[in-house]
Amino acid sequence: MQPHSCVRGFLYFENLFWPAHFNLYIYTAQKPGVLNNMRSWINWIMLEFKRNENTLTLGVEMEVQVLDQQTLKLVPRAMEIIRMLQQEKLAKEMFRSTLELITGVCHDLHSISRDLNQTLVHVRNASKLLDVVFAGTGTHPIADYNNRILSASPRYQALLDRNQWLIRRMAVYGLHVHIGMRDGDDCIRYNNFFMHFIPHLIALSASSPFWKGKDTGLAASRPTTYEAHPTSGMPVIVEDWDQFNSLYHNLLQTESIQSIKDIWWDMRPSPGFGTLEIRICDGPATMLELESIVAWIHLLAYWFRDHQDVFYSVHGTKPAEWIMRENKWRSIRFGLQADIIQYPNFQTQNIGTHILQWNKLLQPYIQVLGYEKYITSIENIILRGNSSDRQRRIMSETQDIGAVVDFNIREFEQGQPLWAS
Repeated sequence: MQPHSCVRGFLYFENLFWPAHFNLYIYTAQKPGVLNNMRSWINWIMLEFKRNENTLTLGVEMEVQVLDQQTLKLVPRAMEIIRMLQQEKLAKEMFRSTLELITGVCHDLHSISRDLNQTLVHVRNASKLLDVVFAGTGTHPIADYNNRILSASPRYQALLDRNQWLIRRMAVYGLHVHIGMRDGDDCIRYNNFFMHFIPHLIALSASSPFWKGKDTGLAASRPTTYEAHPTSGMPVIVEDWDQFNSLYHNLLQTESIQSIKDIWWDMRPSPGFGTLEIRICDGPATMLELESIVAWIHLLAYWFRDHQDVFYSVHGTKPAEWIMRENKWRSIRFGLQADIIQYPNFQTQNIGTHILQWNKLLQPYIQVLGYEKYITSIENIILRGNSSDRQRRIMSETQDIGAVVDFNIREFEQGQPLWAS
């Protein structure tokens, strides 16, 4: 097989839209013209992963709720803020009551913090003119997803047509963290490493205990809205970039997805940016919690860079899927009170205790990167409660779900958790 041609740019064919960052290498057999049916091209598409010379860089996508200042209900005014500010670091999301803040490529958490806070200054100035306020939690405690208005987009409309009610339920808010990877194989190795920490990230970020005014009994209800979609939830486990390419082509050829954007796994390769995108976190309630979780992810990446062989000697190169799924469920249900299964001894351990143990292993990197403040914050979350714990405390004290909404807004404005006195 020899490469017949390389197409850069945009290609639209049979409902498949290929963005500019893909290279489409079209292969033919021995003689030109054998591809009579253009659909068979899919079998020879090579998904290119953008190589990064500077690895372990960071990028963050932060989704926030846009609320009416008087009623504290979600309001579809995100596009007004975007049009008013005309900033490339703001983006629309699936529903018009969601505003997304996007950083540039950053070398560390300190740069992420400066980037996001600078954008937030402009967003808050605009909000005063529009009489809106913001909250950062994974769900709005009393919002009814049936009242959400879809953003104008052919892709969003196509998703709604395909997935119907499941898409309507996606009025949720998350944190996505990008980590720069050297190449596709590197990305798959880090993906399989970070799969072990999906429960930890759920427990630390959990901020979605309420749904339509009711206590779900879960520390994090947001991940459950994704689990119902066919290309969401736990990543399909592969061992290298070639295996991922094969899987990706099969998904395309069977029309299970239209592009890589339709893969909504808890984490996924983002080949156009050359990153691993970790998508599992609830929207952190406060900026300090967001910064701390991103810092912890960054520290884990640095540790794995230097200790891959040590990790593989205990856990192997391929995660045990049933353990991953069970531990994920336990963190969704119990948050920081979850007891997770350890491999290979199959003993259980409190997830908060496990995080504290990892903090000891991360200590050299904490000092080099200057992340002491953020690890102290992680330890405070473990000792004093995540956002779900704090929201339930307010509900217990007031018996008023509206007070929980007000509390979430105040925490977001303060930028740090409002612990019980």
